[in-house]
Amino acid sequence: MFYTNRLAKSLAIEEQHKVEIWAEATRQFILAKPGDNIDFISTIIEGNTTIPVYMTDAEGNYMLCRNVRLPKSLQRKAEINGNDSAVIAYYQKHIDKLKVTCVPIEVNLTTKQATADADSNSYFEQLGKQYIYYDESQMLQSLHLLPYLQLLLITAFIIIALISIYSTHKAEENIVWVGLCKETAHQLGTPISSLNAWNEILRERYPNEPALSEIENDIARLNIITDRFSKIGSKPTLTHTLIMPLLRQTADYMQHRITGRITINVSCTTNEDCSADLNAGLFTWVIENLIRNSVDAISKSGTINIIVSEISRLRPRGKETWLVIDTIDTGKGIERRKQRNVFKPGYTTKQRGWGLGLSLAKRIINDYHHGSISLYNSELGKGTTFRILLRKNK
Repeated sequence: MFYTNRLAKSLAIEEQHKVEIWAEATRQFILAKPGDNIDFISTIIEGNTTIPVYMTDAEGNYMLCRNVRLPKSLQRKAEINGNDSAVIAYYQKHIDKLKVTCVPIEVNLTTKQATADADSNSYFEQLGKQYIYYDESQMLQSLHLLPYLQLLLITAFIIIALISIYSTHKAEENIVWVGLCKETAHQLGTPISSLNAWNEILRERYPNEPALSEIENDIARLNIITDRFSKIGSKPTLTHTLIMPLLRQTADYMQHRITGRITINVSCTTNEDCSADLNAGLFTWVIENLIRNSVDAISKSGTINIIVSEISRLRPRGKETWLVIDTIDTGKGIERRKQRNVFKPGYTTKQRGWGLGLSLAKRIINDYHHGSISLYNSELGKGTTFRILLRKNK
């Protein structure tokens, strides 16, 4: 940029010298007597094909110009009518701008010359002084823009590099996620098979034992968890699913496994038969994670309200209706400076845990269900609201 700036300044000085020579040649051309050889002067005048120049009278009024590009709307007028009033006004406007930034070159036509023609001397005395204003050539203007173009290109390269680094990091993260989940599902498979076998043996020996039903329920639950982990990394099957029965079923399951001082309520402000395209196993996993986080945030007693509503959004294809699922607790809340980190892998405020629940929840909702999950609101001492948006089935 420094080199380009120096080059532009050198070119500007060179153009100024060229205009000064051109102005002197113009003066000599005007003052030339009949019979004088003006071929060399004409060559200098015609040699300026790049620098825009304007000639004005002593009062700064437009007289003539050279190498000035007219807008297309005025070009035809200039071709038909010559110096049309609109064309002259355009030239004069540019001259007024140049008066602020450009020191004009004076063309003095009152120089005393040895001539016997009194009328000629009188004519030159009448013309008096004229001024030449000049603008930068197209090349010099482009040279001024070159540093900005270089900055733009450098910025583009930096953005591309950052996107590439982010994409690589994301791909590595995905590989770790998928590998961890697949390995977890694989490791769970062996003890679950063993538990099934032992459960069958116990069922044969103690057919009337009521505890065996609970053991079977927990084994079925382990099978669901294994199935969830095995689906991470592969595209799950989405089916039309009624939201409210699924939420109530999940809330009932969690209610029996938490303290009685915490109450889970499920309500709906829209149609009870509302549905969305879901993978039931993965979606209930998200709801369970949100409920567990709410339970951990409630110190003694409180409530967890799961409220379903709907909103409409305008899209290029038309109006779309989205289901809104708010999970609202009366817990301790999250500090504002920590709120932006809740969905990052490994982030947790608990002494135990890997901090993967909300990160997995975001992956399931955003990537697999094409919806969104966000920390909608949180206030210290009052509670936290997580919001899920899903496209509603018509």
